[in-house]
Amino acid sequence: MTSLVLKSVQCVGLCASLTLLATAATAQQQSTNRVAAKTNWSVFVEDNPTECWSVSAPEETVNTKDGRVVAVNRDDILLLVSNRPGSNVSHEISFTGGYTFQSGSTVNVNIGGSEFELFTDGSWAWPASPSDDAKIVTSMQRGANAILTARSSRGTVTKDTFSLLGFTAALEEADKRCSR
Repeated sequence: MTSLVLKSVQCVGLCASLTLLATAATAQQQSTNRVAAKTNWSVFVEDNPTECWSVSAPEETVNTKDGRVVAVNRDDILLLVSNRPGSNVSHEISFTGGYTFQSGSTVNVNIGGSEFELFTDGSWAWPASPSDDAKIVTSMQRGANAILTARSSRGTVTKDTFSLLGFTAALEEADKRCSR
């Protein structure tokens, strides 16, 4: 749990930057810190402190309650991989589902049949450890899409499908710009 708290604290700068972005698609059009677009992924860089992240919005979202598809209002839905060389952080996975997650819940990540778990805190979720980050990143580099399934504080189950086309190129670009 200490790792999750540490990740929450480390994410403050990145999260503040991301709140300025309406969606990944809008960010591509409006943000001045976008440095590259790689198919379905974009790369952003912030200075002082230096941070780089690859980000994508889902290609498909399905929201269900009591087994039925429902329409819900969600804020930005983003999957990110971040580098913060000043904090010795590389390839940190984070996800925001656009709502507050159900307390104590986890997010299931499915990439090509490989399953992973993200722990939630408010509207953000992360893997438990840097080794889990590394396993997910490796799967993302090999996979075609990532499906993230979560539960909101209101009990809505969300299923967001992210294309991984361009992920490896975006990750390499972020690594070049933000190496340790």
